[in-house]
Amino acid sequence: MAEAHQAVAFQFTVTREGIDLQLSHQALTEIYLSGVRSWKKRIIGLKNSVITGVYPASPSSWLFVVIAILATMYTRSDPSMGLIAKIQEHLPVSQSMSTQCQTLVSAVLFSTMLWLLLIFTMRMCLKKLLSYHRWMFEKHGKMSNTTKVWVALVRIFSGRKPLLYSYQGSLPNLPVPAIKDTVKRHLESVRPLMDDRQYEHMTKLAAEFESSLGNRLQWYLKLKALWSTNYVSDWWEEYVYLRGRGPIMVNSNYFGMDFMYVTPTPIQAARAGNSLHAFFLYRRKLNKEELKPLLLRSAVPCCSYQFERMFDTCRIPGTLTDTVQHWQDSDYIAVYHRGRYFRLRVYQAGRLLSPREIEFQIQRILDDTSPPSKGEAKLGALTAGDRIPWAKARVKYFSSGVNKRSLDCIEKASFFVSLDDDDDGVTADDPASLDSYAKSLLHGKCYDRWFDKSFTIIYFKNGKMGINAEHSWADAPVVSHLWQHALSTDCFQLGYNAEGHCKGEVDSSLPRPQKLNWEIPPECEEQITQSLAVAQALADDVDLHVFSFQDFGKGKVKKCRVSPDAFIQMALQLAYYRDQRRFCLTYEASMTRLFREGRTETVRSCSNESSAFIRALEGGEAAHVCRRLFHEAAEQHQHLYRLAMTGAGIDRHLFCLYVMSKYLGVESPFLKEVQSEPWQLSTSQSPMHVEMFDLVNHPEYVSCGGGFGPVADDGYGVSYSVLGENILSFNIACKLSCTDTSAHAFGAQIRKALRDLLQLLIPNQTEFKTEEKRPEAKKDL
Repeated sequence: MAEAHQAVAFQFTVTREGIDLQLSHQALTEIYLSGVRSWKKRIIGLKNSVITGVYPASPSSWLFVVIAILATMYTRSDPSMGLIAKIQEHLPVSQSMSTQCQTLVSAVLFSTMLWLLLIFTMRMCLKKLLSYHRWMFEKHGKMSNTTKVWVALVRIFSGRKPLLYSYQGSLPNLPVPAIKDTVKRHLESVRPLMDDRQYEHMTKLAAEFESSLGNRLQWYLKLKALWSTNYVSDWWEEYVYLRGRGPIMVNSNYFGMDFMYVTPTPIQAARAGNSLHAFFLYRRKLNKEELKPLLLRSAVPCCSYQFERMFDTCRIPGTLTDTVQHWQDSDYIAVYHRGRYFRLRVYQAGRLLSPREIEFQIQRILDDTSPPSKGEAKLGALTAGDRIPWAKARVKYFSSGVNKRSLDCIEKASFFVSLDDDDDGVTADDPASLDSYAKSLLHGKCYDRWFDKSFTIIYFKNGKMGINAEHSWADAPVVSHLWQHALSTDCFQLGYNAEGHCKGEVDSSLPRPQKLNWEIPPECEEQITQSLAVAQALADDVDLHVFSFQDFGKGKVKKCRVSPDAFIQMALQLAYYRDQRRFCLTYEASMTRLFREGRTETVRSCSNESSAFIRALEGGEAAHVCRRLFHEAAEQHQHLYRLAMTGAGIDRHLFCLYVMSKYLGVESPFLKEVQSEPWQLSTSQSPMHVEMFDLVNHPEYVSCGGGFGPVADDGYGVSYSVLGENILSFNIACKLSCTDTSAHAFGAQIRKALRDLLQLLIPNQTEFKTEEKRPEAKKDL
């Protein structure tokens, strides 16, 4: 009951003499400081809203305009051409105000309107400038004069010191491609996958669609594009993520990995103390909008709206569709350890706890020997199983009483933390340790993560850590920025003492973490068991292989005048062909964040050019022929990638046309055929924020990036990272139930394909090393 007493600010007792009221000074102080912190956040938010609202101008520029107008009027000139006088005529003022004062007020009003007009004009000019995308299609290192002028104008109109959301109002809307262009590109993308009869059938369906139903659907889609900020994102979030009724564990959630060769401390609580403090430092920067917006080529801004729901967010199950709920600034995290759930406050007396204090609190949880409540230990399995049973159980068993209060505590927490009892991570004498580490991050034990939270941080007993993220609220690059910022802050800013503990002192009077209570009825326990069975079967079927490729990296690839991403994609195409003896529809994720509320688009990496190159290489054609075909394939891939980034992709347009047809109640054989096409090779590059790490002086601070589960039952999911100049890493996933796929076999094919491609491009390349070598740290570390 101690926790309950700490949770209230007063107690009262009714006696014959009246009511005996006892106030808790500590609780009232906490309430007061919490209110002060909340008001500070509101004031900062208001200030940032003003700064962002007038961007690319600044609030101080208003004063400059007012002074300029008044100075001009002082010279007996009328810069308003009679407008100030008109404003003065209609100014609702009292008779006591002098004519001179009325003129001053009218001039200030005119100056304000002129200032707002200038802001609107600058913003529209910047929006128009950001709609120019020819720069992306120019060869690297060769910038046209038009693009040079454009870059100069963008920098002029972009203002100074932008906040995270400053560019949001200036970003262009995602354009709707022409029907004929999308259909043409789709037919080109499926040509290497079909024989003549299949292709002729698809061509006929496409022609019928383009000449009839397509135009009607396109008209409605353009109307949606005019009305909404982004014609894709809301439907993509709802129909691709939130309406899925299967488990989100493995199928949707993805993971990020710790450093491969470095463990900053072997103490679990200490690692949690530093990194949790780092996450809240990041949230503070996020709330103040102090994070720098992503700029391509140091000039072109990307949309930042996905950052808004990073913290204090949870996916809520529903019978038809889930929803994403976002709450106000939470001052605590939810922690899972040995079947118990805890509420851990990270703010005390209005201040963020130090890393040493968070370590102290985490150690208290680790040392807590209290048993789980009945049904509590595997409660998290509800978030890992099918969505409809979880939605029904949530309404039936968690809508009132202690269960509702405890569930609210988890869902409204800043994020979720899982303290594992297992050792995990890479070990030098066990190459398979990376595979088990990745599987643990992807699904764990199926009940020791809260898969609905925006993200879960996992801490292992040996000091390793990782992240599991829910996919509907944001894509991997946003989570990657948070994750790598926390890793960098943990190691290079906060650090540890000689014993491996966090630095600083501990306030031993900190209240203990609060254990959550549950009253789980037998019927709910049965549902937990059923959800766990579904999740466990899914987890047991995952074949996951992770490896780092250290024979060469992007440094050597760039010397061949090839994009590293195109090189890797060609290697994946070659590896898949060798593995399956056929080509397949390939998904590569590309971003559309050059547009407001943009998320992703698909690059169809299997093209006519890539298939022609692979057939020539595998058919024994001359090396110079294969090199020419390779460069054509790589250039075509880059062209497709640029089209996707600039809003001219295929799949999001066709997806929205398909959704629109469902709303209108019409059937399209062409769209039905398109949406049934299987993605048997799904790929994505995990971004590396190189500005956060010094891989030249500290090359051992590299990670294997992150990964995701298999997308198709008979296909592969491949996530890869480009780490510095000399390392590539790959996360490969497939299903054990499919006899035609093997993550390890495909990994071997990828290694061979990478080596063969470099050997083709650099014929005199010496023999490759076959062992993975740990990077050496410089002596001044």
